[in-house]
Amino acid sequence: MRRIALLILFLSFALVQVQSWAAEVKDFRIWAGPDKTRAVLDLDEAVDYQIFTLDSPSRVVIDLKKSLLTGEIHLPDDRSSGSLKRVRHGIRAQDNLRVVFDLAEAAKPKSFLLDPAGGHGHRLVIDLFPESGGAEIEPAPSWDPNPERDVIVAIDAGHGGEDPGSIGPRKTQEKRITLAVAKLLNKELNDMQGISSFLVREGDYYIAHQERYEIARRRRADLFVSIHADSFHSPRPSGSSVYILSRRGATSEAARRLAEGENRSDLIGGVKLNDKDDVLASVLMDLSQSATLESSNAVASAILTSLKSIGKVHKPLVERANFAMLRSPDVPSVLVETAFISNPAEEKKLKDPNFQLKLAQAIGEGIHDHFHTMPPPGTWIANHRQPSRHIVASGDTLGGIASRYQVSVNKLRQANKLRSDTIRVGAVLVIPNS
Repeated sequence: MRRIALLILFLSFALVQVQSWAAEVKDFRIWAGPDKTRAVLDLDEAVDYQIFTLDSPSRVVIDLKKSLLTGEIHLPDDRSSGSLKRVRHGIRAQDNLRVVFDLAEAAKPKSFLLDPAGGHGHRLVIDLFPESGGAEIEPAPSWDPNPERDVIVAIDAGHGGEDPGSIGPRKTQEKRITLAVAKLLNKELNDMQGISSFLVREGDYYIAHQERYEIARRRRADLFVSIHADSFHSPRPSGSSVYILSRRGATSEAARRLAEGENRSDLIGGVKLNDKDDVLASVLMDLSQSATLESSNAVASAILTSLKSIGKVHKPLVERANFAMLRSPDVPSVLVETAFISNPAEEKKLKDPNFQLKLAQAIGEGIHDHFHTMPPPGTWIANHRQPSRHIVASGDTLGGIASRYQVSVNKLRQANKLRSDTIRVGAVLVIPNS
């Protein structure tokens, strides 16, 4: 009996030793974006690995040391696999797992390990960049001297790919809601005369925060709108919110950009700063960001007002936060929290196509109202919009109204045949085109 007990103890110790070094691949996921294909191996612990490429045919090989795979890994049937044609795996040298990606074309791999976060464990991420360059980045439109151009709106669906965003009580993923609303908003805006819009993220893949607003800058957008769904540790909070960048966030981004020499050649709306000293460059950046924040606040206010017409808002005023995707120095940017996905009732509404359409229509109406009130110069809207009207409220002054609509006090007097700056509450003022 003693020998049997010792044998059991030895086998148990050996099993513990094997389990202590054997990392297990738990899952395999893939997303195909316009510029790269991202593959993710979900692991139960960190692992040492090597990665290299082979030619004729093109392959990427990943060797995971002292690792094993229980089950199989396959390419998904329900989405594009990008650069991948097939995935194979096997054991070599008794305890090393080899995974082979058969490629549709030659690609340059970049890889990194991620620690557990956001409901995921350890992950090995492999990005495959086609050597051909992948999808071409759409060039920025050239400025047309004819003052009839459309207002351009960049619509960013938050999260995507391996980043699901917040997850509701019934496992609804934020990334799916944001893309659905973004697509509906894109259609709403493109149906409006004088406005053209495009999606920053068109499918289920991830784009880095800075790259999102850089896409908007490259395409010379007049507005960047990021769509999200709010979340809280309690299921109670509810309602929509609209955010713009905080002043602190703008200041830190200005410092970062000014410190990076490669950004100074085209920093603010095409103004070249590489021939300016640091003080002048800083002043120009501050002026640009102040104007951008002012415009961001104006359009955010219009969107928030419109959202109030379809349901509850979480806060009555535009909020400010240091969101990374709002840091463009020269493109007005807003972030819309459509509702709380952590609230069971609002999660159910967010999954409803009818409510998604109402959200898109409300956001689109707010954007429409803003640009028809303060259109960028040289646009079709600036030359064809009908004069706006303003109902005088308590506390309004003629100068304040003129500043809000970006017209001169003199033009405001002339349009309304006023002999003085005195106005009465309830009066309807015609706002001339700025």
